[in-house]
Amino acid sequence: MPAAMRPIRFYRFPLSGHSHRVELFLALLGLPVEPIDVDLINQAQKRPDFLAKNPMGQVPVIEDGNAGEPVVLADSNAILVYLANRYDAAGHWLPREALAQARIQQWLSRAAGELAFGPAEARVIKLFGRNYDYARAKSLAGRLYAVMEAHLAQHRFLAAEHPTIADVALYSYTVCAPEGGVSLEPYPNIRAWLRGIEALPNFVAMPKSAVPAAA
Repeated sequence: MPAAMRPIRFYRFPLSGHSHRVELFLALLGLPVEPIDVDLINQAQKRPDFLAKNPMGQVPVIEDGNAGEPVVLADSNAILVYLANRYDAAGHWLPREALAQARIQQWLSRAAGELAFGPAEARVIKLFGRNYDYARAKSLAGRLYAVMEAHLAQHRFLAAEHPTIADVALYSYTVCAPEGGVSLEPYPNIRAWLRGIEALPNFVAMPKSAVPAAA
């Protein structure tokens, strides 16, 4: 990493797990960051200046001026892949070997699938009153966490015997799953895995919201 590296501009919403996974990874890599909060409540992400950065009107977005031509990149999982490839020369967080990358991609797909439409969606319903199918969200959360619990009975981390971007991608919405009425009490291996992530150097916590009554 260059000694005089410019901070990476990081557009975020503090209560977004997608934002937090990027914030966490930036911290784990020790990269300088300029955080910029986007007022999602008042639809700042739908204004022309933000849509020029991400036409989908979503956070997070990063702007990296350290890559020759400035890089503007949206989508939290894509940002994790970019940061790992650019700033982790040792390939610790995204190993170069084909099978290791495939195993990480499996978990990234679950982060964009069952995690997003399960515990993350349940949390959005409970915290922000979105009119989604809560029963479906809880069912998807249960399916995902059953798979994770069984896997973590045999492994400390998700895709390798050390932390990778797979763990970063799954952490944020899992640790705050109880905010959506999804209890983690039945999953001791998942809770141990969360503690393992939280013990990493430079870890930054996901901001907490009020936990609603269990449905």
